[in-house]
Amino acid sequence: MAISLAGPITGGAQTGFTTPGYTLTADKAIDVNSNQAIVSAVTGTQTGVRVHAISDPFTVAVSKPKNPSVLPSPNPVTGKYGNVPFNRTSIIVRKGVNFAANNAPLVAIGRVYLDIPAGGDAFDAANVRALCSALIGQLNGQSAGVGDAAVTGVI
Repeated sequence: MAISLAGPITGGAQTGFTTPGYTLTADKAIDVNSNQAIVSAVTGTQTGVRVHAISDPFTVAVSKPKNPSVLPSPNPVTGKYGNVPFNRTSIIVRKGVNFAANNAPLVAIGRVYLDIPAGGDAFDAANVRALCSALIGQLNGQSAGVGDAAVTGVI
């Protein structure tokens, strides 16, 4: 996979954090179509943030399509395609989160899915890349807002 899950990453701006960063350490993924890393250290000011533990996970996983789909043949009369399948790439972050005193953390999950029409990867790669660029740019540019919305429910 082209997505590296090793070494340090710079976190997006968040309310109450100063220069957040995360050190990723390779971990065994759940299946052969995935890569996974744990957060083994945090940098910057992130008071109260815990690194990975078995009972309090902090992981990042990337998965490619398990059964890649190809574009089917078009209708021989109309030249149109019927049901075009999609290939899904996913990025999932799992983090143990305390919900009350004297309780073990439960796992909060953040997911990003890229559902690309079969054939689009080859026929229109530039626009698949544009989708990724805009998505990542929006998330990065709105990192604090996304975190605030997850905490306050206000968008």
